[in-house]
Amino acid sequence: MKKRTPTSLFLYRYRFHVGFILLALAYIALLFGLPLLAPNGLSESEMASAAHSYDLQPDSVLKGDIVNLPYRTLQKLSIMLFGLNVYSVKLPSIVIGLILGLLLILLLNRWFKTNVALLASILAILSASFLFLAGSGTPLIMLVFWPTLLLWLGSKIQGVTKPKPLYCFVFAFALLASIFTPHLIYLAAFIVLFALLHPHLRFTIKTLPTVPLILTLFIILMGLAALVVAAFVNPAIIPELLLAPGLTFGGFIENVKVAFLPLFSWNTTLESQFLSPFVGLASIALAAIGLLSTTKGFFASRNSIASCLIVFTIFLAGLNPESAILILLPLSILIAHGLRYILDKWYTLFPDNPYARISGVLPIGAFMGIMIYGGITHFLYGYRYVPMVADEFNNDVTLIQENLTQGETLYVINDEISYNFLKILQESHTFTVENQIPAPDQLPTKYATLGHQNIPGELNTIITSPKSDNSDRIYMYTSNQALEVELNSEERE
Repeated sequence: MKKRTPTSLFLYRYRFHVGFILLALAYIALLFGLPLLAPNGLSESEMASAAHSYDLQPDSVLKGDIVNLPYRTLQKLSIMLFGLNVYSVKLPSIVIGLILGLLLILLLNRWFKTNVALLASILAILSASFLFLAGSGTPLIMLVFWPTLLLWLGSKIQGVTKPKPLYCFVFAFALLASIFTPHLIYLAAFIVLFALLHPHLRFTIKTLPTVPLILTLFIILMGLAALVVAAFVNPAIIPELLLAPGLTFGGFIENVKVAFLPLFSWNTTLESQFLSPFVGLASIALAAIGLLSTTKGFFASRNSIASCLIVFTIFLAGLNPESAILILLPLSILIAHGLRYILDKWYTLFPDNPYARISGVLPIGAFMGIMIYGGITHFLYGYRYVPMVADEFNNDVTLIQENLTQGETLYVINDEISYNFLKILQESHTFTVENQIPAPDQLPTKYATLGHQNIPGELNTIITSPKSDNSDRIYMYTSNQALEVELNSEERE
């Protein structure tokens, strides 16, 4: 009878396939369960994004309203199909997050060995920071999506003897689409400059077929021309895309400080929608090891790209603190470098000892398990129970839909973001939303206010919410005129 070896076992031969399948299933389950898990509400930025997306019209492009156009289109379609709720607001980010996770896995698998790519992918897309990004109903995810897509497409072009023209065209279209995301026009300029200065990439450009190269340049130039025309029609998009109007050096430094403080601080005194620490200490340690390991072959494109992206992220964070979210991409690459370095050193110590190699799986598995479990629990409980972060989210939509009935009016005073967001409810419900309180004799029979307001009438009910500072969130009233009519009718009886 033939003796079976470990390499002949099914799980050993298909271990990476099984690993990626389990990772995909876990990630998909977490993504579509995010609105029920954490942060369990909507932030002001998500409400502002939904209201802005819902205002999108078919002629918006002709009017120059092109900022974040792909994301806004998806978000409006989601709200129109499923109504205004937490899921419909977050669904575009969930779908894009699903594609982003796949792109990151493909990119790491392209640049690293399969074992390293699998471990790095698990740490990257199951981290608290990545889950938050994929569950945030704002265009913030596009800051990471476009660079990841461009890097993967670039990896399919660079290092290939005969790159397929299709990848060149898709790269050009992706580069074009990215410049309509705020401040990613700097990324497009950075990519072009990096490609011209880096010797390996410059050689790749020279070896590209002439016709695809010319068509690619033509697509990019046409995109820039479209951007110039849109800026001419609607000059308001210029500061929104560049994000640097009136910025001083002192303001730049302060923005960098504000941007990276919640990412790496280990305290909860900072009020922000980002949970501190946004990046765990173990991930930072792995990334630091990876950064040091790339110093020898720094001029290899995959080694230098992560370091250059970190410098570029710091620059963008100085323009807009929210842009610091882009740090997730270079950190994922550096974590893969760190894991590759650790595994290579371990195998170097025991080149011919299979038992030592197998025994190394145990501490690595324990380390990975602790990081994954810690990251997910940090995400689930932090956004629910850390006061400075949980206070940034509310469940007003659910409260209003459950408690306001036909004919009632909701007054939202001194809160433009909530007013613009809740106005969307009027199209699918029978109550109305207003931002001005009329004269007492013009008040409807039943009405409510979001938050406490000095308003005439009899207070009937106070709707409370665990997401509100003082628990009281909605005040339900009956007008004085309605009360007088009711009293008169009772006296007649």
